[in-house]
Amino acid sequence: MKKLMSLTLATVLCLSLVSCTNSSEGGEGFEIAQVIIAGGTIDDKSFSQGAWEGVVSFATERNLTHKYYQSTEDTVDGFVRTIDLAVRGGAKVVVAAGFVFEPAIFVAQDRYPDVKFILLDGVPQDGTYTEYRIERNVCSVFYAEHQAGFLAGYASVKEGFRNMGFIGGMAVPAVVKFGYGFIQGAEYAGKELGLQPDDINIKYTYVGNFDASPANQTLAASWYHGGTELIFSCGGPVGFSVMAAAERANTKVIGVDSDQSDDSDTVITSAVKMLANSVYQILDLYLKDRFPGGTTTVLDVRNDGVGLPMETSRFQNFTRSDYDAIYALLVENKNGIASGILDDTHVASAAEIPVSTVTVLIT
Repeated sequence: MKKLMSLTLATVLCLSLVSCTNSSEGGEGFEIAQVIIAGGTIDDKSFSQGAWEGVVSFATERNLTHKYYQSTEDTVDGFVRTIDLAVRGGAKVVVAAGFVFEPAIFVAQDRYPDVKFILLDGVPQDGTYTEYRIERNVCSVFYAEHQAGFLAGYASVKEGFRNMGFIGGMAVPAVVKFGYGFIQGAEYAGKELGLQPDDINIKYTYVGNFDASPANQTLAASWYHGGTELIFSCGGPVGFSVMAAAERANTKVIGVDSDQSDDSDTVITSAVKMLANSVYQILDLYLKDRFPGGTTTVLDVRNDGVGLPMETSRFQNFTRSDYDAIYALLVENKNGIASGILDDTHVASAAEIPVSTVTVLIT
């Protein structure tokens, strides 16, 4: 299935200008709403922004009112109150980006049966991970992060990098899948190039947070100082710390979730989820009275759900034809590379990945 839309530069540039006031005050008539965490923004160059771009693009094309609502506290009660505010403000559809909203949507789906909810990277659960329930007014969307990570790892090795790193935020499933996909992609490229054991070295860690902090920058700087040429940063704002370290060390970064090439010249590419596209598509179905409620959808390479933004990537050796070729293999699942060692019950850790040309240094 081809993408139904692609964002124009003009749309992206106007993101902060169109109906995106912080919504501690009330309001009426805002049909499409997005809720974000207390410490988040809709210009975070990552998950929240990707979803908001889809809201803005769809709503402006159809002259629909839209607004984002920022929670005052990052708790289930705080998120539910934020949803309450959005619904009182006229929301017919509420977009929530991230697994942290799962318990709040679990409550809201019953409280507001006539409101549609789009939950990205999550499924409604009771907060204890014992009861999962998705009603007909909720559409849950997941992404094949391991495939995006695979493409990033493959491209990096084909580009010529051999000493790389992965710095994840917290070891939640989405982050873990990005990481082991990255390792598998590097391994696959290494085999194609006929590399020998230990030719590729990947340092691998989780910092336990999603913060831009001096500690995270210091960690990245120490890796760069020790010879790491490129770091795949997979932790939202953690990436800004890695970019700052890369700028000082004149090294490279891989961004995550959305195209982060504008954030730093050190960003050689980004492992992206097509967040804007998926939000746009579901909103389009909503407007056509075909909202896919009560369903959980996984978007992958078969429906342009994940990939690398080759138009803005800064590769010198890895070409568009190279990308198209490996992408096609993923779509066809040749050699099983689309699934790898991911199954329905287990997300592998880096230590469990069988590799021959890659040395994974867990830190």
